[in-house]
Amino acid sequence: MDETSITGTTAAEIAASVRALHERGALRTGDALPPVRELAALLSVNRNTAVAAYRLLAQAGVVVARGRAGTVVAGHEAVAQEGYTADTVLRDIGTGNPDPHRIPNPSTALAGAIGRPVLYGEPVIDPALESRALDWVRDDLPGRDLRITVTSGAADAVERLLAQSLLRDDAVALEDPCFLASIHTVRLGGYRAVPVPVDDEGMTVDGVRAALDAGVRAIICTPRAQNPTGATLSPRRAAALRALLADHPYVLVIEDDHYSMLSQRVYETLIGPDHRRFALVRSVSKFLGPDMCLAVAATDPETAERLALRLSPGTTWVSHLLQRLVLAQLIDETALAEIAAAGRHYAERNASFAARLADRGLPAEAQDGLNLWVTLPIEARIVAERLTRRGWLARTGDEFVVGERAAPSHHLRLTVHDLEEEETARLLDDLADATHEAWNGATSVG
Repeated sequence: MDETSITGTTAAEIAASVRALHERGALRTGDALPPVRELAALLSVNRNTAVAAYRLLAQAGVVVARGRAGTVVAGHEAVAQEGYTADTVLRDIGTGNPDPHRIPNPSTALAGAIGRPVLYGEPVIDPALESRALDWVRDDLPGRDLRITVTSGAADAVERLLAQSLLRDDAVALEDPCFLASIHTVRLGGYRAVPVPVDDEGMTVDGVRAALDAGVRAIICTPRAQNPTGATLSPRRAAALRALLADHPYVLVIEDDHYSMLSQRVYETLIGPDHRRFALVRSVSKFLGPDMCLAVAATDPETAERLALRLSPGTTWVSHLLQRLVLAQLIDETALAEIAAAGRHYAERNASFAARLADRGLPAEAQDGLNLWVTLPIEARIVAERLTRRGWLARTGDEFVVGERAAPSHHLRLTVHDLEEEETARLLDDLADATHEAWNGATSVG
């Protein structure tokens, strides 16, 4: 072996070898690592050892799985993240954030949440919160033997669910376009993302069928307020997908119902009555605030047992103080009324913006969720650049793409619910003008 060869007989040694090669420049950004089977044969180790080594490297951010392109050395290039864009003087209209003025004030609830200290070895879930969580999900998954797990937000729940069920290089079906956190979770976990197109009724049947034929071991679905499109599963689509999944009862179905209490749409599910591996995840960040890092996962008993192994009392559990604080707000009538009012506010503001945009020659439809998904007659990147010159920072649909896509996106994801009227009017005019200018420029060149 030469000086660029990977060495080691354990997962930790192999990972350390790759890291060392990377640090001294023998492996550079974009360089491909040997396939798992080839590496295992080269080092005379078990394939699972090679898998574990690559998982360690992926979790450390040293490598990234690229599907058919294999595993490559990761770079330090910036990747899209949810929330405000740092270091910009532009008005950010792509944050995906809730309105802080629409989040209930937790001050009163905090006083009641402070109780006796919780010690090592005690149950990881506050019993009262567990009971409230069961009430929250029982009617949506009737007739099930449900178990509740509490995690540090939806992304933490998805990461734990995948880690307890999958191996590196296992395939995971993701909506395309997709929520950024889900894309990152799958890539950093070393799994292969299989894109499933999304239309106005949710994941397409043909897309899910193709993903199952490709051997996916898990499906991550947003049943309503899909991010970024705002789509919601229709009853017809949900029934068709349940029928399709009936022949695949052990594929892990994860439903990220992140918008739950704010949603103006009825919850529909992919999880059929006989499906064996599932999780319905509901976080509180959209209506109690992103800093409330808590989600409840309603799962089948086996999945719950596996998750419990990854939630050690006193170390990786969710703070009982936070659990009590969330519970206090979920049973407070004033807070619940504020949450309901916030959901109506977001829907009304998005619908109003879409209607006014249509009056300017850009048809748009407000779906569900915090954002508005705007379809343009021209590449979104060109319009976004023109908006930048007018003082706006928008997100294009290109950031939410899962697979390789030859054609550029024609969509913008806009967060407009918190704009003042003057800002709203100016953005509507600027967006219409930027689009028409870009369209006229493109057609004149053509």
